[in-house]
Amino acid sequence: MELVIDTAALLQARYTQLATTFDSSHGILWTQLNQQEIPCVTLQLLQELQHHHEAIETTGGIIWEQGQPVPVRYAVLSSLKPGVFNLGGQLSLFRDLIRAKNREALMHYGVECIKVQFSRLNRFNLPLTTIGLVQGDALGGGFEGVLVCDVIIAEKGCLMGFPEILFNLFPGMGAYNLLCRKVGVALTEKLLLSGKMYSSDELHALGVVDVLVDPGYGVQSVYDYVKSSERRANGFRAVQQVRQRCSPIGYEELLGVVGIWVDAALRLNERDLKVMDRFVRSQEKAFLAHQVELIPARRVG
Repeated sequence: MELVIDTAALLQARYTQLATTFDSSHGILWTQLNQQEIPCVTLQLLQELQHHHEAIETTGGIIWEQGQPVPVRYAVLSSLKPGVFNLGGQLSLFRDLIRAKNREALMHYGVECIKVQFSRLNRFNLPLTTIGLVQGDALGGGFEGVLVCDVIIAEKGCLMGFPEILFNLFPGMGAYNLLCRKVGVALTEKLLLSGKMYSSDELHALGVVDVLVDPGYGVQSVYDYVKSSERRANGFRAVQQVRQRCSPIGYEELLGVVGIWVDAALRLNERDLKVMDRFVRSQEKAFLAHQVELIPARRVG
């Protein structure tokens, strides 16, 4: 008798910062960031993503519908926040931990990040394709979360980049490794050391973004991609396996980079931290501006 695994862990878990849905007709599992406060990489978000990833792997990527097993063929990471994918690391936490010289807590945060990254990077040890759908700004750690996907689809006009160098740090949870594999060392270091926010149009021209679409067509473009790729899915996934073999990114490699990031963070001086303070306020302002946009206009009189 075949064991039917309850898929509540995939679709009905009590997530507070994620929303998950499954389109069985296309085999698409949607994992959508859905934070009610500042959309950044919090420890709670990391915990929920890790729980979700473990559930995908534990169920073997099978979701049962009406007593029938339906395999997940595509795992899409996106955001429900209009105009924002994710604003990056939890800078307010970084700042406080650095000022407290709390190496252990910084390392814990970094390790939780790469656990999530490594799981999606390896497609949960399943024969599926991961897609990152960007319909809003993806900065720092948010951008890293997109880079870990096999395919990046972005709407025109979104901003992506790594501002960390502006407060004398660097993105330490996979950005260098992932970009190197995709666009080479020279362009990777340019993207990381410039501190510039690049438009999705620019990143498409540079080869970082795979598919560029008009604003509002991101979700449809996922379905278009799935439809077009079904005819060559076997070949595409074989190429994915070759990439993993020729340019592997190991967990120990990512862990070593996290250690370098922690050491660099603890060397920041008060001047650097004051610049970080300004970025903390920027994250807060971006969140508040977004909240104002969501308030419906009231009729007067």
